[in-house]
Amino acid sequence: MSEFHGSANRGTEREPSRVPPPRTRGTALQRQLAELRGPDVPAKALDARALAALAANPGCARRAILDGAGVNKTALASALGSPSAFGQSQFALTRGNAFEAKVKADGGAELLRLVHEKLDRSAEPPSHARVPDLTASGPQGRTARTELELREATAHPGVWTLLDHPMLALDVAGSPAFLEPDAVVVHPDGGWTVVEIKSFPLLDGSADPAKVGAAARQAAVYVLALEEVAARLAPEGAPAPQVRHRVLLVCPRDFSNLPAASAVDIRKQRAVTARQLARLTRIEDIADALPEGTCFSPELPVEELTAAVESVPATYAPECLSACELAFHCRTRSREEGAVTTLGRPVRAELGGLTTVEEVLAAARGEAGDPGDPAVAALRRAAALRAEALEAACR
Repeated sequence: MSEFHGSANRGTEREPSRVPPPRTRGTALQRQLAELRGPDVPAKALDARALAALAANPGCARRAILDGAGVNKTALASALGSPSAFGQSQFALTRGNAFEAKVKADGGAELLRLVHEKLDRSAEPPSHARVPDLTASGPQGRTARTELELREATAHPGVWTLLDHPMLALDVAGSPAFLEPDAVVVHPDGGWTVVEIKSFPLLDGSADPAKVGAAARQAAVYVLALEEVAARLAPEGAPAPQVRHRVLLVCPRDFSNLPAASAVDIRKQRAVTARQLARLTRIEDIADALPEGTCFSPELPVEELTAAVESVPATYAPECLSACELAFHCRTRSREEGAVTTLGRPVRAELGGLTTVEEVLAAARGEAGDPGDPAVAALRRAAALRAEALEAACR
């Protein structure tokens, strides 16, 4: 019961009626996002892979609101009639889980050996290490437990500490995202390293550059989240714990199941991801602009669901095919509208204010467009050269 101070509230006077505290904007937003998902539809966690993809396309309000609301985009795409081919197969997931278990066996002895060998040879070899229990109730509880163990490990230097599947929180456009890296290692000097364990192979010490790049972008998200934790743990006037910008990528060696590792510098990916996440429109701004009653539940009729999805602007590019479950749906709409983004971001950047294929062709034919516009001038020059080439070929 609340305490009431002052003599006016004592004695026989009637206790003032209790007024419920005002709802915060965060509580109202969470309720609004739950309504967008649909009745009794659980939220899908926003992981680092999704965050990295979202950061790569910060102008897409559709993905931002769907991810922010925890909508299952795989189910949504199937309900719209454009099922996604994006994602890992069950076989790849099983193989990856088995490899990760092998790497972390025996208290993470092999994993810590690789961290020492690739990132911190000046430290004492990790003959023994702390592997604290991070079990807690819910993502908030696990996040708090992780922060507590990071504080404990940093406050007692000289010992290796392995955090297996810690939970980190990162604010994304005003909505919290809970992230779970494969591992975080605290070095004897108090520095923190992110470890990414992947099932694709390291062949002769190198791996597929595209897959390494994707892993680096994921690791950059974890590093950003760890930097926020480090800033909170720093005593007033003292430097924050160092979050290392070289992460450890652990993969199978060649075609075996033996672990091999490589140190990856993610400073560039970290800077790009931080800048792109900062550019994201806040989730509440997008939600407030939606028509009343908008819902993305896959249980809705196709026409109603399509209208709800189309009420949020999308920014499609071919790169979405490898990063977003709704890519096929958005590509179809982009082609129907004749949007030049269907041809790729580099083409879109070269065309300036010309946003549709129809506008581009009209400008090339001299039917529209400002002749002083460099893009229009280049198109007309290209059209003239093409006409000359065709005329010469017909002679």
